[in-house]
Amino acid sequence: MSEAMHPLAPHYLPGFITAPGETDVLFVGSVVALVIIVLMIGSLYFWLHALPERMAHGASNLQFQLVGVLSLLALFTHNNAFWVAALLLAFIPIPDFWTPLANMADSLARIANRKSHLASSDASSTSPAEDAAISSPALASQPQPT
Repeated sequence: MSEAMHPLAPHYLPGFITAPGETDVLFVGSVVALVIIVLMIGSLYFWLHALPERMAHGASNLQFQLVGVLSLLALFTHNNAFWVAALLLAFIPIPDFWTPLANMADSLARIANRKSHLASSDASSTSPAEDAAISSPALASQPQPT
């Protein structure tokens, strides 16, 4: 092949036009930039979807699980209503109803256990086996008043 330029060929070519057989630097740079941008957008997407879970992390276990389930539903179904619900649930703390009820139940069980021990001490005809049958199995680990 002759290295002489054709008389109609331009004498100056822009940098993005490559000679045959050389690497197209603009194309390679565009592909690398596109891959980096897609990874950054994906990272932002996952960071945004994890926002309700990060907000509810310090909350109760029940609230954290509900927010997590709603966030996963939003992630896999692409339904924004689940994500908004998870975000609202993360903002609003769920009150702890179980602890006061458990304390009341424990107190009532202790009161009932005291009354059964008073009744059993008054009526000395009951045996220790009957006393054990009357008392709750849940209270067996607690110290009994004398």
